[in-house]
Amino acid sequence: QVQLVESGGGLVQAGSSLRLSCAASLRTFSNYGMGWFRQVPGKQREALACLDTRDGTIYITDSVKGQFTISRDNAKNTIYLQMDNLKPEDTAVYYCAGHGACSGSSLSPSDFHSWGQGTQVTVSS
Repeated sequence: QVQLVESGGGLVQAGSSLRLSCAASLRTFSNYGMGWFRQVPGKQREALACLDTRDGTIYITDSVKGQFTISRDNAKNTIYLQMDNLKPEDTAVYYCAGHGACSGSSLSPSDFHSWGQGTQVTVSS
């Protein structure tokens, strides 16, 4: 069973930064792409970013490019989502995804087969 453990969410003021973490098993981290998504109640899950540790592919959705950065720590089997200059509209539940593919040209929830429990990010104005 693929296990993805997210952390780092919270309540922050607009303009602040947060870094989300997602720890995975070695097998998941090394053999599949991993990504970040977010979802607001009543809306579809929105793709944010993904990376593939096998070949270094990174993709960031245009809507958050320049604001969000995805990175990894191979020693910890962990990926991160660095979120800067947060805005109230960034408020959502953020999900880590694994056991998938990161093509580098597009990103969809259907590209992934495993999901973390989600972590709430709330940005106050």
